[in-house]
Amino acid sequence: MVKQRPVTSYIVIKALLKLGFVILRKTGSHIRLKHPDGRVTTVPAHGKDQIGIGLLLRILKDADLSKDEFFRMADEV
Repeated sequence: MVKQRPVTSYIVIKALLKLGFVILRKTGSHIRLKHPDGRVTTVPAHGKDQIGIGLLLRILKDADLSKDEFFRMADEV
């Protein structure tokens, strides 16, 4: 099990891009990403602010990723 730690939107976006997601659009301070298989999620890009655990879990649910899978990818960023 990978240790859960606070992450910024930069880390979330970079990890999702490494997993095959592409940026669809940026509206204001939110970035919409889509995977070729149809999964879609939105990540708020608020500078260096950390993403709360509830929001991170929602992003992971939308992206159909486990916490372990995400944090392994985030450690490579």
